[in-house]
Amino acid sequence: MDGSACDILILGAGPAGISAALTAHARGRSVIVLGADPMGSPLAKAERIGNYPGLAGMSGRQLLSSMLGDLERAGIRRVTGRVTGVMAFGGSFMVSAEQNVYQARTLILAAGARQGEKPLPGEMPLLGKGVSWCATCDGMLYRGKRVAVLSLGGEGEKDAAFLRDIGCEVLYFDPTQAKKAEIKGADRVTAVVCGGAEHPVEGVFVLRDTVAASALLPALPMQDGHIAVDGEMRTGIPGVFAAGDCVGRPYQIARAVGQGNTAALTADGYLKERDK
Repeated sequence: MDGSACDILILGAGPAGISAALTAHARGRSVIVLGADPMGSPLAKAERIGNYPGLAGMSGRQLLSSMLGDLERAGIRRVTGRVTGVMAFGGSFMVSAEQNVYQARTLILAAGARQGEKPLPGEMPLLGKGVSWCATCDGMLYRGKRVAVLSLGGEGEKDAAFLRDIGCEVLYFDPTQAKKAEIKGADRVTAVVCGGAEHPVEGVFVLRDTVAASALLPALPMQDGHIAVDGEMRTGIPGVFAAGDCVGRPYQIARAVGQGNTAALTADGYLKERDK
């Protein structure tokens, strides 16, 4: 396989994703871990971990640093980036992130929970019609044009600066403003409504740290706002598995690590059956 192809692509670099990667690697599978920087996650901000055996009061940042060190020592490739698209293609999956495309025989979804976060009004109908989830992917299409950046994650200001640097006129809305925004348009984006005012724009960048799995894979069965899985962490899509907070409560590190391990073992078994 080339550098952008693997047996198992893991979306998410938290405890579930790291556990899945280490298990899959131990089974001889080629693995790529793709997702936002876990050092910006809520876990990294935890002052002390008190519910994971043997950690003796380690902070969340220390725990993640140790886990990421395990990935590095194992030689497992980790890529930081926002996933913006997933497509099933000839028995494999094509995943786009930033300006790159990755091919995988199986996926493990481990990107954490985004409870209660719904698409903004107008976001899904206008996706690809002026709405984008990736500034570095689509920004050049809007050079010299007026665009809005709706920052719902940690990279919004950075991406707004990138768009200005390439010649866009940027209206920036911080997370407090952005979560109340509405995107207007019929066949194309025409405006953003925010703070009671309507702002004419030609493009809108809705920027979150992660894109919801239900948006990336609309056919993915959900239950109570989480990805529906069986006891072996299979989803309703063949070749797609899930683990960690994205599959439901309780949101605990120990549970996520165990589910990541199970998902990797099930994915390995799935590949063995395919290769018979």
